[in-house]
Amino acid sequence: MRDMLRGVLVAGMAVMSLEIAATPAVGQQIDGSWRGSVSVMGQVIPFVVHFATADGALGATIDIQGVSGLALKSVTWEHPAVHFELEAGPGIAVWDGELADDSIAGSFTQAGVTGTFSMVRAREDVGEEEPPPYGEEEVQFTNGEITLAGTLTVPPSPGPHPAVVMITGSGPQNRDEELFPDYKPFRVIADHLTRHGIAVLRYDDRGVGGSTGSVTEATSADFAGDVLAAVAFLRSRPEIAAGQIGVLGHSEGGIVGPLAATRSDDIAFVIMLAGPGLNGEQILYAQGELIVRAGGGDDDAVARQRALQQRIFTAIRTDRGWDEVRDMIAAQIEESLASMTVEQREAIEDDDAFIQRLVEAQIGQIRSKWFRFFIDHDPLPVLERVRVPILGLFGELDLQVPAEQNRDAIREALERSGHPDYMLRILPGVNHLFIPATTGSPSEYATLDKEFAPGFLDLIAEWILARTRAAPAP
Repeated sequence: MRDMLRGVLVAGMAVMSLEIAATPAVGQQIDGSWRGSVSVMGQVIPFVVHFATADGALGATIDIQGVSGLALKSVTWEHPAVHFELEAGPGIAVWDGELADDSIAGSFTQAGVTGTFSMVRAREDVGEEEPPPYGEEEVQFTNGEITLAGTLTVPPSPGPHPAVVMITGSGPQNRDEELFPDYKPFRVIADHLTRHGIAVLRYDDRGVGGSTGSVTEATSADFAGDVLAAVAFLRSRPEIAAGQIGVLGHSEGGIVGPLAATRSDDIAFVIMLAGPGLNGEQILYAQGELIVRAGGGDDDAVARQRALQQRIFTAIRTDRGWDEVRDMIAAQIEESLASMTVEQREAIEDDDAFIQRLVEAQIGQIRSKWFRFFIDHDPLPVLERVRVPILGLFGELDLQVPAEQNRDAIREALERSGHPDYMLRILPGVNHLFIPATTGSPSEYATLDKEFAPGFLDLIAEWILARTRAAPAP
């Protein structure tokens, strides 16, 4: 979900701290913390900006990609215009937006790649949370040399209890699948299920938090091994019903869960939230077109996006044509340099070296072990071998895993295999995160109320309980 299925061409933001370049400005209307996200080439990058006026000068810091308190430069506020910049690995990242109705939205540019951003005022802290009415334990388990750290929540009623292992979407994510500081969807789901008599194990991805290893050096098949290690850990716990352990995966997790279920008889059910029914190549074509169009792109922009993707996929499969791919990426970056501001261009000492650095960074991403596996993996033959109950939920407005295409593909596969117990449902008016949305575009994620659609959590809990013969907690 940071999201699911990253865009083919995204320049990573290797951030570094700079001194604040204080600019005289009136800060009363903007001082404070603002939570938002950047949407660029199919990737959503959450951040928090903290504005503060001191001695008549406005400064700001940003929390982004796991790093807090990075100093921003060129911070200006002249109502309604807002501008700030961050020195980053591929080049200066620039935000230009306008304030309207207590939200700020506008354009984002970095290294010749453009996108959009939006942010809203952070909600004030309301004090410490009350302790939950169930047990919560920090745990560790292993998959070979990989150590995985997580949280196990267990209902207070007498066990043994049915249980769920949660599986995050693509990219390195923590156990809460945290997208924004105020939005931790896996924590919300775990809390709801545990309150209804279902134990939940959620854990940090490889290389995140307390877990070892690396996400980028593994594939969805490797992550399925992590899931099986989590199931084995739960089976060793006396408070867990060993025959009633299922998996719940979001986005790429909807690929990983079925893979795990075909490798073990210890998984009792599979839940797929926005899980793909198409292979990675098809997903990225559909995702790319929808997001380009949502950003205002025309038919020509869609065609250019697809042509580049096709060249990339061919090069990955044949290991030939990489020079042409490099040239196409370089041309795209060089073309976008013309749209940079004078200040941005002045920050680039050598255009050719700058472009080459970005090209190689992007080539490294698309030649990774994970990406190679993802574009060719077909989830349908896997699903045809899954015989345990399956629940598949999709968002009507999902632009990252389009609902009808993927639901229909999954349904046809399950019908072919004569699957005895499955439910596939498209939830109206919600996006890839299963929260009510307007367009479904990742660019609006930060501005939406961070609450699941009504009935979403109850649907999951009731479906699990109906298949584990457990009674809801009082």
